[in-house]
Amino acid sequence: MQPIGVVANPLSGKDIRRLSGKASVFDNREKEAIVRRAIAGAVAAGAKHFAYMNDSHGIAASGFSDVEGVNAVAVDCPRSATMFDTIESARHLSELNCAAVLVLGGDGTNRAFVKGWRNAVMMPLSTGTNNVFPVLAEATVAGSTLGLIGSGKLDAKDVSSVAKIIDIEIEGESGDIALIDAVMTEDDFVGARALLDAEAIQQVFLTRADPAAVGMTSLGGLLQPLGEEEDAGLLLEMGDGGVKLNAPLAPGLFAPIGIKQINRVPFDQTVELQGPGVLALDGERERVIQPQQKVRLRVSRSGPRVLDINIAMKTAASGGLLRL
Repeated sequence: MQPIGVVANPLSGKDIRRLSGKASVFDNREKEAIVRRAIAGAVAAGAKHFAYMNDSHGIAASGFSDVEGVNAVAVDCPRSATMFDTIESARHLSELNCAAVLVLGGDGTNRAFVKGWRNAVMMPLSTGTNNVFPVLAEATVAGSTLGLIGSGKLDAKDVSSVAKIIDIEIEGESGDIALIDAVMTEDDFVGARALLDAEAIQQVFLTRADPAAVGMTSLGGLLQPLGEEEDAGLLLEMGDGGVKLNAPLAPGLFAPIGIKQINRVPFDQTVELQGPGVLALDGERERVIQPQQKVRLRVSRSGPRVLDINIAMKTAASGGLLRL
C-alpha cells in the first residue's frame, strides 16, 4: 500500500487578518484535534501506512501518539514554521509516492504544498474563514476518504478532479504559481503579506470568481462568477470608469473598490503585467516586481488532483466498501 501523507503548518491561520479584520484564529491545539480525527477516519477505512511533515510544533506527529497498528514515518523539513517547511515536506512526500495527502491550512499553505509537489492527490482541509482552495469539512469523513484511497478500495482518479492553476513567468527570475488569484499591487515592498488595502490593487487574475467567498475571488464573483469547472480565468483591471463594489476583502472587512474592466481569459491566452509593484499570490504579497519588469500569467488545468469527499463517500456507500 502507498502511504497517506499528512501536512499541517503551525503558521497557518495566524496572519494579520486576525487583527485587522474579524477572521478566526486556528491555534495549534485545534489543528492537532483535526489531524487526530482525520487519522482516525483513515485508519477506520483501512489505511495502515502514513508519512507526515515533522513540523516544529509536532502537530502531525501528535495525531499518531495513541494510534496502534499503523506505520507512520516522519519526513524532514527545515522546522522554520514557514512555507518552506511545507514545500520541502511536499517534495519528500512525492518521493515516497503517497497515495494522497491531507493538507491542513489555507490557500497559502496549499499553494506552498503544490510548489513542492504539483501533481499530488490532495485533500485540502481549511483552517480559517476566507479560504477558497481548501474545503470546510469534518476531518473524520475527510480521513475516511483518504483511508479508502490508501487501502486501495477506491481509485483516486475516480473521485477527484484536476485543479486549475496559474503559471507565472517573471522576467529574469524564477517562476511561481497561484491556485486562486494572482494580484498586482502598487506597493514597493512586501511588508505584512495580507492584501488589505483596496486602493493599492491594480490587476487581479483569478482561476475562480466566487460571489459567496471572501477576498480577491469575490471581486470577480460579484460581477461575473467563474467556477472551478470552467476552462478559463478572469482578469480584472481596477480603477475608475467602470463599476464600484463594497467588497469583502477579508472576514468582516469591507472596502469600496472600483473595477474598470473585466475579461474572461481562455486557457491558451497569456496575460502580461508590468512593474513596478508587488505580486500577491493566493492572498499573500510575495514578489517585488521592478520597474519595466514583465510578468506573464497563464491559467490551465494542470494543477494537483483534488479529492471530492461527497463523491468518494457516495461511491463507497453504493459499493458497500465500508461494511464489516
